[in-house]
Amino acid sequence: MMNLALTGKRALVCGSSQGIGRAIAIQLAKQGASVTLFARNKDKLTNVLAELDNSQEQQHHVLCADFSQPEQVCSVLDEHLTQVSDYHILINNTGGPAPGPANQAESDAFVAAFNQHLINNHNIAQRLLPSMKAASFGRIVNVISTSVKQPLPNLGVSNTVRGAVANWAKTMANELGEFNITVNNVLPGATNTVRLEAIIQNKAKKLDKSISEVEVMEKSIIPMRRFGEAEEFANAVGFLASPAAAYITGVNLPVDGGRTACL
Repeated sequence: MMNLALTGKRALVCGSSQGIGRAIAIQLAKQGASVTLFARNKDKLTNVLAELDNSQEQQHHVLCADFSQPEQVCSVLDEHLTQVSDYHILINNTGGPAPGPANQAESDAFVAAFNQHLINNHNIAQRLLPSMKAASFGRIVNVISTSVKQPLPNLGVSNTVRGAVANWAKTMANELGEFNITVNNVLPGATNTVRLEAIIQNKAKKLDKSISEVEVMEKSIIPMRRFGEAEEFANAVGFLASPAAAYITGVNLPVDGGRTACL
Protein backbone atom coordinates (compact mmCIF):
# COMPACT_ATOMS: atom_id res chain seq x y z
CA MET A 1 0.00 0.00 0.00
CA MET A 2 1.26 3.48 -0.87
CA ASN A 3 2.37 5.31 2.28
CA LEU A 4 1.30 8.95 2.16
CA ALA A 5 1.14 9.41 5.93
CA LEU A 6 3.07 12.28 7.48
CA THR A 7 2.16 11.50 11.09
CA GLY A 8 4.97 12.63 13.37
CA LYS A 9 6.49 14.84 10.67
CA ARG A 10 6.76 18.63 10.83
CA ALA A 11 6.52 20.89 7.76
CA LEU A 12 7.38 24.54 7.18
CA VAL A 13 5.21 25.98 4.40
CA CYS A 14 6.29 29.36 3.06
CA GLY A 15 3.85 31.70 1.39
CA SER A 16 0.99 29.87 3.06
CA SER A 17 -1.42 32.74 3.67
CA GLN A 18 -3.30 32.17 0.40
CA GLY A 19 -3.38 30.38 -2.94
CA ILE A 20 -1.07 27.45 -3.60
CA GLY A 21 0.77 27.78 -0.29
CA ARG A 22 -2.47 27.67 1.68
CA ALA A 23 -3.65 24.60 -0.25
CA ILE A 24 -0.34 22.82 0.40
CA ALA A 25 -0.50 23.53 4.13
CA ILE A 26 -4.04 22.16 4.33
CA GLN A 27 -3.05 19.04 2.38
CA LEU A 28 0.01 18.26 4.50
CA ALA A 29 -2.04 18.65 7.67
CA LYS A 30 -4.62 16.21 6.26
CA GLN A 31 -1.77 13.72 5.81
CA GLY A 32 -0.90 14.09 9.48
CA ALA A 33 1.92 16.63 9.49
CA SER A 34 2.33 19.40 12.02
CA VAL A 35 2.47 22.53 9.90
CA THR A 36 4.15 25.87 10.47
CA LEU A 37 2.68 28.60 8.30
CA PHE A 38 5.17 31.28 7.19
CA ALA A 39 4.24 34.51 5.40
CA ARG A 40 3.88 38.22 6.15
CA ASN A 41 0.14 38.65 6.73
CA LYS A 42 -0.70 37.52 10.27
CA ASP A 43 -4.47 37.87 9.87
CA LYS A 44 -4.55 35.68 6.77
CA LEU A 45 -2.25 33.13 8.40
CA THR A 46 -4.51 32.97 11.44
CA ASN A 47 -7.45 32.20 9.16
CA VAL A 48 -5.50 29.40 7.46
CA LEU A 49 -4.42 28.05 10.83
CA ALA A 50 -8.09 27.53 11.70
CA GLU A 51 -8.49 25.40 8.56
CA LEU A 52 -5.71 22.94 9.36
CA ASP A 53 -6.60 19.40 10.36
CA ASN A 54 -5.47 18.52 13.88
CA SER A 55 -7.19 15.16 14.27
CA GLN A 56 -3.83 13.45 14.82
CA GLU A 57 -2.83 15.79 17.64
CA GLN A 58 -0.65 17.93 15.39
CA GLN A 59 0.89 21.10 16.74
CA HIS A 60 0.58 23.89 14.18
CA HIS A 61 2.38 27.25 14.31
CA VAL A 62 2.39 30.65 12.61
CA LEU A 63 5.46 32.71 11.70
CA CYS A 64 5.33 36.20 10.18
CA ALA A 65 8.02 37.85 8.07
CA ASP A 66 8.34 39.83 4.86
CA PHE A 67 10.06 37.63 2.28
CA SER A 68 11.39 40.69 0.47
CA GLN A 69 13.71 41.04 3.50
CA PRO A 70 15.82 37.87 3.85
CA GLU A 71 17.40 39.11 7.08
CA GLN A 72 13.98 39.38 8.69
CA VAL A 73 13.04 35.90 7.48
CA CYS A 74 16.21 34.46 9.02
CA SER A 75 15.72 36.33 12.28
CA VAL A 76 12.14 35.14 12.75
CA LEU A 77 13.01 31.56 11.82
CA ASP A 78 16.10 31.48 14.07
CA GLU A 79 14.02 32.57 17.05
CA HIS A 80 11.38 29.93 16.28
CA LEU A 81 13.97 27.17 15.96
CA THR A 82 15.11 27.76 19.53
CA GLN A 83 11.68 26.42 20.53
CA VAL A 84 10.75 24.02 17.70
CA SER A 85 13.51 22.49 15.62
CA ASP A 86 12.43 19.02 14.48
CA TYR A 87 11.56 19.80 10.84
CA HIS A 88 11.31 17.14 8.14
CA ILE A 89 9.62 19.00 5.27
CA LEU A 90 10.27 22.40 3.70
CA ILE A 91 8.00 23.95 1.11
CA ASN A 92 9.71 26.94 -0.51
CA ASN A 93 7.07 29.21 -2.00
CA THR A 94 6.69 32.95 -2.39
CA GLY A 95 5.01 35.40 -4.75
CA GLY A 96 6.48 35.98 -8.18
CA PRO A 97 8.12 39.15 -9.53
CA ALA A 98 6.11 41.73 -11.45
CA PRO A 99 5.51 40.94 -15.13
CA GLY A 100 7.35 42.69 -17.94
CA PRO A 101 9.99 42.02 -20.62
CA ALA A 102 13.51 41.23 -19.44
CA ASN A 103 15.10 43.88 -21.66
CA GLN A 104 13.16 46.66 -19.91
CA ALA A 105 13.73 45.46 -16.34
CA GLU A 106 15.92 47.43 -13.94
CA SER A 107 18.86 45.51 -12.51
CA ASP A 108 17.44 46.09 -9.03
CA ALA A 109 14.41 44.01 -9.98
CA PHE A 110 16.63 41.00 -10.65
CA VAL A 111 18.48 41.47 -7.35
CA ALA A 112 15.22 41.78 -5.39
CA ALA A 113 13.75 38.66 -7.03
CA PHE A 114 16.97 36.71 -6.48
CA ASN A 115 16.89 37.58 -2.78
CA GLN A 116 13.19 36.83 -2.39
CA HIS A 117 13.43 33.45 -4.06
CA LEU A 118 16.84 31.83 -4.17
CA ILE A 119 18.44 33.47 -1.14
CA ASN A 120 15.43 32.84 1.10
CA ASN A 121 15.17 29.25 -0.14
CA HIS A 122 18.82 28.65 0.62
CA ASN A 123 18.83 30.34 4.02
CA ILE A 124 15.76 28.45 5.20
CA ALA A 125 16.98 25.11 3.85
CA GLN A 126 20.33 25.48 5.62
CA ARG A 127 18.55 26.03 8.93
CA LEU A 128 16.32 22.96 8.59
CA LEU A 129 18.86 20.53 7.17
CA PRO A 130 20.39 19.51 10.51
CA SER A 131 17.09 18.13 11.79
CA MET A 132 16.40 16.40 8.46
CA LYS A 133 19.79 14.74 8.56
CA ALA A 134 19.31 13.70 12.16
CA ALA A 135 15.98 12.07 11.27
CA SER A 136 17.35 10.53 8.06
CA PHE A 137 14.24 11.93 6.39
CA GLY A 138 13.91 15.17 4.50
CA ARG A 139 11.75 16.65 1.80
CA ILE A 140 12.44 20.01 0.18
CA VAL A 141 9.84 21.00 -2.39
CA ASN A 142 10.22 24.25 -4.31
CA VAL A 143 7.19 25.83 -5.93
CA ILE A 144 8.63 27.49 -9.02
CA SER A 145 7.10 27.84 -12.49
CA THR A 146 6.88 26.00 -15.80
CA SER A 147 9.18 28.75 -17.09
CA VAL A 148 12.14 26.65 -15.94
CA LYS A 149 11.35 24.34 -18.85
CA GLN A 150 9.95 26.92 -21.27
CA PRO A 151 10.34 30.67 -20.62
CA LEU A 152 7.02 32.50 -20.55
CA PRO A 153 6.36 35.72 -22.49
CA ASN A 154 6.44 39.00 -20.55
CA LEU A 155 7.85 37.39 -17.38
CA GLY A 156 11.50 38.27 -17.92
CA VAL A 157 12.65 38.67 -14.32
CA SER A 158 10.65 35.68 -13.16
CA ASN A 159 11.96 33.44 -15.94
CA THR A 160 15.54 34.34 -15.04
CA VAL A 161 15.32 33.85 -11.29
CA ARG A 162 13.15 30.71 -11.48
CA GLY A 163 15.83 29.11 -13.63
CA ALA A 164 18.43 29.86 -10.97
CA VAL A 165 16.27 28.27 -8.28
CA ALA A 166 15.76 25.15 -10.39
CA ASN A 167 19.51 24.68 -10.84
CA TRP A 168 20.14 25.32 -7.14
CA ALA A 169 17.57 22.63 -6.32
CA LYS A 170 19.14 20.08 -8.67
CA THR A 171 22.53 20.74 -7.14
CA MET A 172 21.12 20.33 -3.63
CA ALA A 173 19.40 17.10 -4.65
CA ASN A 174 22.73 15.68 -5.77
CA GLU A 175 24.40 16.71 -2.53
CA LEU A 176 21.70 15.58 -0.10
CA GLY A 177 20.54 12.27 -1.52
CA GLU A 178 22.88 10.24 0.69
CA PHE A 179 21.03 11.60 3.74
CA ASN A 180 17.63 10.44 2.47
CA ILE A 181 16.71 14.04 1.76
CA THR A 182 14.97 14.69 -1.54
CA VAL A 183 14.79 18.03 -3.33
CA ASN A 184 12.21 18.53 -6.05
CA ASN A 185 10.59 21.37 -7.96
CA VAL A 186 6.87 21.48 -8.68
CA LEU A 187 5.92 23.79 -11.50
CA PRO A 188 2.46 25.36 -11.51
CA GLY A 189 0.91 26.32 -14.79
CA ALA A 190 -2.19 28.51 -14.98
CA THR A 191 -3.70 27.93 -11.53
CA ASN A 192 -6.70 29.78 -10.11
CA THR A 193 -4.87 32.13 -7.74
CA VAL A 194 -4.45 35.88 -7.17
CA ARG A 195 -1.22 35.65 -9.15
CA LEU A 196 -3.04 34.33 -12.22
CA GLU A 197 -5.65 37.07 -11.91
CA ALA A 198 -2.90 39.71 -11.96
CA ILE A 199 -1.23 38.14 -15.02
CA ILE A 200 -4.53 38.01 -16.90
CA GLN A 201 -5.39 41.60 -15.99
CA ASN A 202 -1.97 42.75 -17.18
CA LYS A 203 -2.34 40.86 -20.46
CA ALA A 204 -5.87 42.18 -21.01
CA LYS A 205 -4.64 45.74 -20.60
CA LYS A 206 -1.67 45.17 -22.89
CA LEU A 207 -3.80 43.57 -25.62
CA ASP A 208 -6.80 45.88 -25.11
CA LYS A 209 -9.07 42.90 -24.55
CA SER A 210 -11.56 41.97 -21.85
CA ILE A 211 -10.67 39.69 -18.96
CA SER A 212 -13.01 36.99 -20.28
CA GLU A 213 -11.44 37.17 -23.75
CA VAL A 214 -7.96 36.68 -22.31
CA GLU A 215 -9.17 33.78 -20.15
CA VAL A 216 -10.53 32.05 -23.25
CA MET A 217 -7.20 32.61 -25.01
CA GLU A 218 -5.23 31.22 -22.10
CA LYS A 219 -7.42 28.14 -21.69
CA SER A 220 -7.21 27.39 -25.42
CA ILE A 221 -3.46 26.63 -25.17
CA ILE A 222 -3.96 24.18 -22.29
CA PRO A 223 -4.73 20.63 -23.48
CA MET A 224 -7.22 20.19 -20.62
CA ARG A 225 -8.91 23.48 -21.61
CA ARG A 226 -9.19 24.80 -18.06
CA PHE A 227 -7.16 26.40 -15.31
CA GLY A 228 -5.89 24.23 -12.48
CA GLU A 229 -7.04 24.42 -8.89
CA ALA A 230 -4.67 25.04 -6.00
CA GLU A 231 -5.86 21.80 -4.38
CA GLU A 232 -4.80 19.81 -7.45
CA PHE A 233 -1.33 21.29 -7.20
CA ALA A 234 -1.21 20.54 -3.47
CA ASN A 235 -1.94 16.87 -4.17
CA ALA A 236 1.29 16.59 -6.15
CA VAL A 237 3.27 18.28 -3.39
CA GLY A 238 1.67 16.03 -0.77
CA PHE A 239 2.89 12.99 -2.68
CA LEU A 240 6.45 14.28 -3.05
CA ALA A 241 6.55 15.11 0.66
CA SER A 242 5.45 11.60 1.63
CA PRO A 243 7.41 8.39 2.29
CA ALA A 244 6.00 7.04 -0.98
CA ALA A 245 8.23 9.44 -2.94
CA ALA A 246 11.47 8.39 -1.25
CA TYR A 247 13.26 7.59 -4.54
CA ILE A 248 12.20 10.69 -6.47
CA THR A 249 14.64 13.59 -6.31
CA GLY A 250 16.02 16.32 -8.53
CA VAL A 251 12.98 16.53 -10.81
CA ASN A 252 10.94 19.38 -12.28
CA LEU A 253 7.29 18.30 -12.18
CA PRO A 254 4.85 20.46 -14.15
CA VAL A 255 1.29 20.52 -12.82
CA ASP A 256 -0.10 22.50 -15.71
CA GLY A 257 -2.77 20.50 -17.53
CA GLY A 258 -0.22 19.69 -20.26
CA ARG A 259 0.46 23.30 -21.29
CA THR A 260 4.24 22.98 -21.33
CA ALA A 261 5.16 21.97 -24.86
CA CYS A 262 8.50 20.32 -24.10
CA LEU A 263 9.22 17.10 -22.20
